[in-house]
Amino acid sequence: MTNQIIIQNAKIYTEDKLIEEGSIVLQDGKITEITEDNTELDTSFAELIDGTGYSVIPGFIDTHIHGANGADTMDATEKAIDTIANILPQEGTTSFLATTMTQSKENIEKALSNVAKYKNKDSNAEVLGIHLEGPFININKKGAQPGEYVIPPNIEQFQKWQDIAKGKIKTITVAPECDQEGTFVTYLADNGVNVSAGHTDAKFSGIKEAVELGVHQLTHICNAMEGIHHRDIGAVGAPFHIKTLYAELIADNIHVIPEMMQIIYNNVGSERLILITDAMRAKWLPPGNYELGGQPVIVSEDRATLKEGGSLAGSILKMINAAKNMRSLEGVGLTDIIQMTAVNPAKQIGVYDRKGSLAVGKDADVLLIDDMLNIKYTICKGNIAYKGE
Repeated sequence: MTNQIIIQNAKIYTEDKLIEEGSIVLQDGKITEITEDNTELDTSFAELIDGTGYSVIPGFIDTHIHGANGADTMDATEKAIDTIANILPQEGTTSFLATTMTQSKENIEKALSNVAKYKNKDSNAEVLGIHLEGPFININKKGAQPGEYVIPPNIEQFQKWQDIAKGKIKTITVAPECDQEGTFVTYLADNGVNVSAGHTDAKFSGIKEAVELGVHQLTHICNAMEGIHHRDIGAVGAPFHIKTLYAELIADNIHVIPEMMQIIYNNVGSERLILITDAMRAKWLPPGNYELGGQPVIVSEDRATLKEGGSLAGSILKMINAAKNMRSLEGVGLTDIIQMTAVNPAKQIGVYDRKGSLAVGKDADVLLIDDMLNIKYTICKGNIAYKGE
């Protein structure tokens, strides 16, 4: 018997239109049918979910997350990735990039090897690959990345790491000004890696040159980069003018305050923004003392900061809360949320053929939500992973 779920009588945000009241059929991990006519469906062997008063949207894709619920990608264990993947559906995330950080080469290699051999589990968020954040960054903008492990861009080093990762490094954060000849960024772009400028001291002109070489996005816009000035709009202003440049955004109202989030949204738009959490292991856990990359971190009710220096140390943001924070801004509708949490990240890492939208043949990664963006169901590849209250 096949595993079939049918959500009926719901508002469905498909890839190309909005169905005001319809049904979506999920079978054996795929979306097999989307219809506006419930009467023609065979429901004999299906688990039926009444979607009356709810909306069906694609599951969230978090392409920049270090950890959650006590685990971190750098722990380099199967249990750590299991822990992260198991908790994420509660915040609407159905797939993600396990994100590393600047550390010793040995520790990075252990983390890459661990993700490379990791087998995804049913009813968990799916690991789509790796986001390599650092160590090819600018030490002047290291933020919470340990400065002693920062190294210059090196093609041979990356090749070794991509081999260890079995090709699963999908995104890399790099400071493009540290690649003085431009050969590193060019190599990455030519080999299908999504190159993101971050932890960078580049001015606007430097980002513009980097885009011409193959940089496609900014890592956590506004954080660990040059801000807007009236004589140089810096990295932050780059996507305002460069219409091919995407930007990650930590929409927790702390890394970027709501007023700046509104300015960014007004100038970049949902077409090129990517909501991320950049979360560390303390997400889903109570306030207390934790660590990030071997550095002591103090976690309060709403933020994580390094014990030494007080820099923000990743976040404890949940994706559903990022979506709610963005939804509260002027001009942001549910279709914009879908664009920023599903469509854009899927396209940036090359999985839009199977993720990021609701269409027949795509993976059955689905959220059932109410008008306030509260989650009723999270479904990962056709398996119910979370039921809300």
